[in-house]
Amino acid sequence: MALITYLTKIQFDFGAIKLLPAEMGLLGMKRPLLVTDQGVLQSGLVERVIHAIGSNEKPSIFADTPANPTELACRAALEQFREQACDGLIALGGGSAMDLAKAVALWASHGGDSLKPYMMVEGGVQRINANIHPVIAIPTTAGTGSEVGRGAVIVLDDGRKLALVSPHLIPKLALCDPELTLDLPAAMTAGTGMDAMAHCIETFVAPSINPPAEAIARDGMIKVFNYLERAVHGGHDRDARWNMMMAAMEGAMAFQKGLGAVHALSHPLGALKSPRLHHGTLNAIFLPPVLRFNGPVLGEKLQRLATVFAVKADIDAIAKVIEDLNRRIGLPQKLSELGVDRSQFDSIASQALLDHCHGTNPRQATHADYVKILEDVY
Repeated sequence: MALITYLTKIQFDFGAIKLLPAEMGLLGMKRPLLVTDQGVLQSGLVERVIHAIGSNEKPSIFADTPANPTELACRAALEQFREQACDGLIALGGGSAMDLAKAVALWASHGGDSLKPYMMVEGGVQRINANIHPVIAIPTTAGTGSEVGRGAVIVLDDGRKLALVSPHLIPKLALCDPELTLDLPAAMTAGTGMDAMAHCIETFVAPSINPPAEAIARDGMIKVFNYLERAVHGGHDRDARWNMMMAAMEGAMAFQKGLGAVHALSHPLGALKSPRLHHGTLNAIFLPPVLRFNGPVLGEKLQRLATVFAVKADIDAIAKVIEDLNRRIGLPQKLSELGVDRSQFDSIASQALLDHCHGTNPRQATHADYVKILEDVY
C-alpha cells in the first residue's frame, strides 16, 4: 500500500514577502514569535520582515537559534513564546530556525518537560496531534526545504540528534521569496545547495513507492545540477536563485518518501559539540561514497540517475559527477578537513544504525559498512 500526501500552502516568487501580513491575517496570527539566528539578524532580513508586516506592534524576536538547534535553545524560545503571549511563529532563516520554530509550536501546545517523548525513535509520531500553533516558514537559504517538511531535527539534552516527524508539523504557509537569498555567501550557498541535492537523490533511490515524489526529486536534481554552480559564483543571478529555492523546496516535498545513509551519518556528526559541522556540507561529502555503496541495488534507477547527470549508467561515473561538483563550488572533500577525529567513527556508526533515515536506505548498511564509508572520506 502506497501512502501519498501533499503538503501545504506555498507562496513562491520574487516579492512574496509582501504577502506576509495578509497571510498572517488568514491564520489569525497577531502576536508571532519570530525565530531566527544572529547571522540573519545582522544581515538586515529581520528588519525587512518587520517592515513587510507593517503593524504597529513588532513581533517578539528570538535570534539565538544555534547552527544545529538544541533542546536547550527550544526551551529558551518556548519561555519567550509563553512570556510574550504569542499566538504563532514566523521562522526566518535556514533549516535550523524552521526546525526550532516547529519544535516550539509543538512543545507550546502539547506540553511536557522534554521534547524526547515526541521524537520519532521514541514512538513520538503517535503522540503528536493537530493541536499545534501555526508556523509561517520563510527560507533565507536554498537547501533544507524545511518550509514544506514534516520533520524537525533537534539535538536533545542527552546529546542525541533526533527527529520530530508528523504531518502536523508542516508549516501552515511556506513563503518562498528568492530575493532573500541574493546576498547569501558563496560557501553557505554551496553547502545548502548540496543539502538539496542529497534530499533529491536519497529520496529518489529510497525503496518506498511514491512515483510523484520521485518525479519531483528528479526535477530537483536537475535544477541543482544546472543552477547551483551559477548561484555560488554569481549570487545575484536571479534565475539561478529562483531555481535553487525551487529545488530545495522540491527536495523536501519529495523526502516524505524517505532518506538514507547520507543523512543517517550526517545527523550524529552534526550533533557533535566539537567540531561544529554544517549539515549540508556533510551531506555533500557523504553522497559519493553512499552512492557507490548503494549502486549494486539501484537497478533501473541507475540509468535514470545517469540520464540526469548526462553520464553512462555506471555508479562510479555518477559519484564522480558529485565529487567534481563539490570541488567546483569549493566544498571540502574529506572529514579530516573539518577536524573530525577518526576515534569518533565507532560511535558515529553506532548512532547511524539507530537514526530514522537508516531504515529507508535502499541497501541495508551494517556497522562495518558505516565505518568504511567514514574511512573512505577521511
